[in-house]
Amino acid sequence: YDDDTADIQILRYRKVAAKGKELYQLVFDKTHFYAEAGGQIGDSGVIENNNEKIQIINTQKENNLSIHLTDKLPQDSNADFKAIVNIEKRRQTEANHTATHLLHFALRQVLGTHVEQKGSYVEDKRLRFDFSHFGKMTAEEIKQTEQIVNNMIRNNVSLEEFREISIDEANQMGAMALFGEKYGEKVRVVKYGDSIEFCGGTHANSTGNIGMFKIVSEAANAAGIRRIEAVTGVQVEEMLYDFQNRMEKTREALNS
Repeated sequence: YDDDTADIQILRYRKVAAKGKELYQLVFDKTHFYAEAGGQIGDSGVIENNNEKIQIINTQKENNLSIHLTDKLPQDSNADFKAIVNIEKRRQTEANHTATHLLHFALRQVLGTHVEQKGSYVEDKRLRFDFSHFGKMTAEEIKQTEQIVNNMIRNNVSLEEFREISIDEANQMGAMALFGEKYGEKVRVVKYGDSIEFCGGTHANSTGNIGMFKIVSEAANAAGIRRIEAVTGVQVEEMLYDFQNRMEKTREALNS
């Protein structure tokens, strides 16, 4: 996923029905689109040439193949295309995915090392993070967690990525394995300062790209499992504007 464009050819396709709609699944000879996995949504974007532009709605994994979903089949499936990832959506998703790593690290600092990730969902608009903990977080604990994450963002910690290293090397580095994931002999490790995790998703090149982090809610998800929902970057900015607008309307109502 180092690049966001590539020259591709369509190897195969098929028509499928999903939620009452006809869609097409395309397989390319190569792809830089991230396929939905590990709680992270799949990439979207376009494939295009001089004759047409086809929207890629989503990317999923099936039988170890990256499947690109579209609602329109190209006029000539044998033609050459340029595949272009929706880079704005990718960057926002990367920011949220990176924020889950920092959040995991911060929770272990604030609540204790018993905290382990139990699941996550990462998209461009928000993130969700499930973790082991025995009780509701206090307002002060939430504040401390946010402060640790935002401090790491302000410090603009660079991504250190270790590709295709042995699982023994990763364990020696202190990398944290994620709940429910199965790992082979070779793994990928993502490191931001003291945050070190096994991970196969896409990430920000540095924590500063996240912009800002804000927890929206913290609640029980299951016995011994808590769930945090949070936003970053532009979504935090929109929350602040919304809060400001509501305060102004309240002030106007009191003064009228």
